[in-house]
Amino acid sequence: MRWSLAETTPANTYSPGMHPAVAHRPVPPVHIRAAEGADVDRLVALEQLAFSTDRMSRRSFRRFVASPHAALIVAERADALEGYALVLFREGSDVARLYSIAVAPHGSGRGLGKALLEAAEAAVMARGRTVLRLEVHERNAAAIRRYERSGYRRFGRHRHYYADRGHALRYEKRLTPSLPGLAAAPPYVQQTTEFTCGPACVMMALAWAEPGWRPSETIELQLWREATTVFMSSGPGGCEPYGLALALQRRGLRPEIHVERPGPYFLDTVRSDDQRRVMRLAQDEFHREAEALHIATRIAPLGEPALVEAFDSGAVAIVLVAGYHMVRRGVPHWVLAFGHDSGRVLVHDPAAVRDGKGAPAPATWAIPWATFRRVARFGRDHLTAAIIVRKGPPP
Repeated sequence: MRWSLAETTPANTYSPGMHPAVAHRPVPPVHIRAAEGADVDRLVALEQLAFSTDRMSRRSFRRFVASPHAALIVAERADALEGYALVLFREGSDVARLYSIAVAPHGSGRGLGKALLEAAEAAVMARGRTVLRLEVHERNAAAIRRYERSGYRRFGRHRHYYADRGHALRYEKRLTPSLPGLAAAPPYVQQTTEFTCGPACVMMALAWAEPGWRPSETIELQLWREATTVFMSSGPGGCEPYGLALALQRRGLRPEIHVERPGPYFLDTVRSDDQRRVMRLAQDEFHREAEALHIATRIAPLGEPALVEAFDSGAVAIVLVAGYHMVRRGVPHWVLAFGHDSGRVLVHDPAAVRDGKGAPAPATWAIPWATFRRVARFGRDHLTAAIIVRKGPPP
């Protein structure tokens, strides 16, 4: 992301030559809106003020104003343009990019950077995208603090990215609109290891079904031992749908398995023939136990209508997703879907994010259905799997 030098100016800076009466004059309100063609001249002038190098051209501004793949937002105060933010979108991607944000020197210290960032996030959500990414110069401490306070998480670094050969830090934020359905979210439980996303989802289902129920790391590992597939490409294995369903039913809930095809699953995640053999044996036993306990099983994908019907009947669902979209690793990953609202699926991801102070923060998202359909599958064969969970013992 291009960063404005004005953004590093400390807030409330006072010039010695400023008359006190002028300094305390009421500041007119700022108006944030989409840029128009008539703004191009003022955008070019602002660009000259805000950046000393790598300035965008008049032609670029004209193109971005008209482009369906960009959102160019301006901050206007008393007919003066004091800032802009530019967000870029790519076809078929859930990720948007904050390409540039600039505040004029005379507009710094008034919260414009924060307001433009919030407007950029709103524009991203309005287009049904779920993630906003940006780059920031590693020496721009003020901007880094702002992004981290706003919930952005560092995930990478570009070396020698800027004209001064400075490195860029990469940040991203998963965006969640304010929806009524989120206010009634079930308790959130964070997984404490890389391989216990499934058990964490089971604990969330148990806390949802029984108010006052308390999770623990001991229970988390006990659930993992019950449902694990034994092996993965490296380290301990994850959990598969039949094992998770068994763990749910043993604890008094009513699971219903929906899988696109019969198992065994995840065999292509390991290279060892011996490990695959052990995984087959473990999963065959899960299947036999599930059949013996009469756990309902549907060998068919769980489509949007059936999932909505389950939510509307008071159920929740533990859903398999591609880990790359959530935890940046190519592993099977389980999330708890607990409702729908305004064309979005409401989801608890047990892989908690970090807030601006580095503490774990609940990863609760409202994901557009189109995006959810893309991420709710795993592997080369696009396996879909889910467990509908209802309260109460089986009939």
